[in-house]
Amino acid sequence: MSTLTVSVLQQPIIWMDGEANLEHFSQLIAQSAPCDLWVLPEMFTTGFSMQAATNSLNETRVLDWLRALAHKHNTAICGSAAIQLTDGAVNRFYFVTPQGDIAYYDKRHLFRMANEHHHYKPGVSREIVEYRGWRILPQICYDLRFPAFSRNHNNDYDLVIYVASWPAARAKHWQALLLARAIENQSWVIGCNRVGQDGNGLSYQGDSQIIAPEGEIIVTALPGEATVISATIDRQRAIAYRQAFPAWQDADSFTLTPPVG
Repeated sequence: MSTLTVSVLQQPIIWMDGEANLEHFSQLIAQSAPCDLWVLPEMFTTGFSMQAATNSLNETRVLDWLRALAHKHNTAICGSAAIQLTDGAVNRFYFVTPQGDIAYYDKRHLFRMANEHHHYKPGVSREIVEYRGWRILPQICYDLRFPAFSRNHNNDYDLVIYVASWPAARAKHWQALLLARAIENQSWVIGCNRVGQDGNGLSYQGDSQIIAPEGEIIVTALPGEATVISATIDRQRAIAYRQAFPAWQDADSFTLTPPVG
């Protein structure tokens, strides 16, 4: 399948109230136009909280909801949630297909300025999800600052998705880095950021975007507005651009090693 219609949910998140957030997103998706893929923000059940994993919904409840919604609307749905496992908590990006298939990625780069690395376990691997002929790289918020981790090695993905709780104070960083990731990787980029204010008093303005491989911003959400942005993206556009401008053939090779500390 060459094209995907994607919808990005730039929304406020009700602080530490998992069921209320699930109800809000369920209603929003039901009232919106159908699409192939819905993208939810980081920690969509709670907001970005260091206590989220132990004070919100468990993995079974989150997955049951994602599967039911994907099946009901015949769509894939993705986003991250704070999940408590037997050996520690993770900030986990789920990707669920209409058939109920589940893939996940655990956030590798934990935001030390909020002590996330003291409350959550880092992911150990980079994951690529396959869906309707697309190869998709899931990433979470702070990952955006580390381009080596999202490098498109020999064009091994077509789309990278960043789900985030990125504060308004650093909105220019978010906008600039999303654009850079598209240009340097010659890949489609989706950035889904929340809006509103969280329980710690931090404000978020969203600036969610869908960006083409050449760096064209296809659609961007109005800052601070609770909204849904949508676009139809084409995998062949990325393939054609890489053929016409094969900068990837001159990329440096390297090996990733885990960060120290």
